[in-house]
Amino acid sequence: MPISRDYKRLLAHLTRPGTRLEAMTRACDLLWDAFGPAGTPGPNAGFISWVGFYEKVRTSDEMILLARRDKPACSPIGLHGACGQSWSRRVPLLVADVKTLGASYIACDPRDQSELVIPLFNPDGTCWGVLDADSYEKNAFDRHDVDQTTDLLEQLGLTSASRPSLKVL
Repeated sequence: MPISRDYKRLLAHLTRPGTRLEAMTRACDLLWDAFGPAGTPGPNAGFISWVGFYEKVRTSDEMILLARRDKPACSPIGLHGACGQSWSRRVPLLVADVKTLGASYIACDPRDQSELVIPLFNPDGTCWGVLDADSYEKNAFDRHDVDQTTDLLEQLGLTSASRPSLKVL
């Protein structure tokens, strides 16, 4: 069972960057610096193995990578994976064990074992993309991570304040 990670320091004194790409880069940096392998010593360190943003391509059934930390990832990706499912269903996905996704899983790093995907909404309610976070640990993410990461994304202007239901896979 995941521990309750402290997101308060990420949300404290947060300022909204000018462009969407700057906001995505800021979110990646904040999450990576707090929860990536070189993050703050203690139980939060190493929890995230990768974090990035995908945007749905308007003219095809693909998503492209826009911002990420800290290693390369697949791009473009099809809508059959967890990112595409979250975008299509308009719900956050918690994937406790990526092996349960079978052929639907897009493996950019074979060491990843769990995944969190949060859809991102324009003010008019349309879904423009997703935040994707991976972990080398099974069951690494929980509802607390969904809620706190969504708060961060809202404060950075990357998603509207609507809270869709959660899908656990």
